[in-house]
Amino acid sequence: MAKAITGNAIVGQAGGPTAVINQTLVGVIEELQEYSHIRHLLGARHGVRGIVNEDFIDLKRQPRSMLDLVAATPGSALGATRDRPDQEYCHRIFESFRKHDIRYFFYIGGNDSAEAAQIIHSVAKNEKYDLRVIHLPKTIDNDLLANDHCPGYGSAARFVAMAFIGDNQDNRALPGVKLNILMGRDAGFITAASILARQREDDGPHLVYVPESPVLIDRFVDDIAGVCNKYGRCVVAISEGIRDDGGVLWMQKIRKGQGGAGETDNFGHIQLSGTGSLADFLADAVKEKLGETIGRVRADTYGYLQRAFPNIYSDVDAWEARLVGQMGVSYSVDAERGGSVALLRLPSTTYTAGTELVPLEAVAPPNPPKFKTLDKKYLTAKGNNIDDSFREYVRPLVGELPKVGWFEQIAVPPPEA
Repeated sequence: MAKAITGNAIVGQAGGPTAVINQTLVGVIEELQEYSHIRHLLGARHGVRGIVNEDFIDLKRQPRSMLDLVAATPGSALGATRDRPDQEYCHRIFESFRKHDIRYFFYIGGNDSAEAAQIIHSVAKNEKYDLRVIHLPKTIDNDLLANDHCPGYGSAARFVAMAFIGDNQDNRALPGVKLNILMGRDAGFITAASILARQREDDGPHLVYVPESPVLIDRFVDDIAGVCNKYGRCVVAISEGIRDDGGVLWMQKIRKGQGGAGETDNFGHIQLSGTGSLADFLADAVKEKLGETIGRVRADTYGYLQRAFPNIYSDVDAWEARLVGQMGVSYSVDAERGGSVALLRLPSTTYTAGTELVPLEAVAPPNPPKFKTLDKKYLTAKGNNIDDSFREYVRPLVGELPKVGWFEQIAVPPPEA
């Protein structure tokens, strides 16, 4: 067992915010109150950028009432970043660490943040700087390796399910084709959660498209035509990361056709959210081929609303996010160098979750695959839907959803002659 190091700790948030990321932050703050060997807890504003800029706030002296309020507030209370530390950036990080006697680094984030934590961990080892690096998982994409599911996903899935319940009722009242673009670059977990909206046999989404199954436009339009012939309407859930049969992002093809490569971030990711290009492209394809026979076609891009919408968070998600922060501090006392807190589903007749500390390279491996995708058992043979068994996986993470009422179709007898 490693010996606890006396010194200060720092915590930062990175990547896209979620509805429960501040639960994890407050979990760290709460748990650190129990350990006297950690003198101060600094909050780095905007993640690693705040570390190099020495832009900190004192988190150990925050009032209890404010902690409870912050925990229940969506978004990143410390501010986030997409900065990617290289060797020179890490040198500046360690200058700041030495100056402030930082011996514990808690980093809340997704895939890219796990990679950044791994880089910092490696540099600390090479420089013989005694530092415990603990990565705390967060991502609505739910695609972190070594995790059954990720804090943030349950609340995003709940938002999507509720949005589709409402959208389906809208489409039932005024029938037509409705296309909804959802987050999910490489994994379709968010989009797959839309099937929780189905309460009746003819409820949408009637079709679901995810990055794990190739999407061909002609087949996509034919699928919609088939549903419209059956129900007289069609609601469709589509991941922003859908690809053609060659594995090329449709967003990349669209932008190339428009004469541009598209905006990328520091990790080289093409921007997918925050634009309605895919929705417009698919809606135009449907109108062009089916416009005369199906009537109205509408398309929405849910965009960033999925990440941190207030007051729709999942109670289970909030509790687990807090647990991850608390356990990260607990693990840091005994960890030789650090690791990532993985969230696991425990064998039980009722849903139960637990955690374990796994090596950083288990979450941010040097070689592919670098992220988790939907299990093939959830994908249908035609690639245009999600198997109903996915409900068993996602339902406990989302919580109870609103029930929809409808009138029995009781015929009115003709008036007597």
